[in-house]
Amino acid sequence: MVSIAGLFTAALVAATLLPAQSEAVLAGMLIGGSHPVWLLLAVATAGNVLGSILNWTAGRYLMHFSDRSWFPVSRARLDRASAWYGKWGRWSLLGSWVPVIGDPLTLAAGLLREPLWRFALIVTIAKGGRYLAVAGIAFAAV
Repeated sequence: MVSIAGLFTAALVAATLLPAQSEAVLAGMLIGGSHPVWLLLAVATAGNVLGSILNWTAGRYLMHFSDRSWFPVSRARLDRASAWYGKWGRWSLLGSWVPVIGDPLTLAAGLLREPLWRFALIVTIAKGGRYLAVAGIAFAAV
């Protein structure tokens, strides 16, 4: 069960503004075959969505700290993410799985007050789809 917790943690951290990867962990576990595929996909998706909800929460509630030196996102990066989200709206969250731009998008969604239920639904579709693709690639490589 420790490996499942490790996958969940890797997926959660990968969805935050911290640099991390979860695809390699998932692919390795899929190829290892010690757990059902559906379970691995569900755990990775749940961890990744929860990490995105943490970003949404930061955007929603912590913006009054944005001028502090410890704040994890620069003003320029936040402005770029907000402009992107403002242009493309909630459907831009389908790109929340994309490296580099996905995490700021989820933060901007919180800042711009996207309702949590809609945010979670769209992000779950995007991140679950990405992990399905990872599974397909992992099995094709074997």
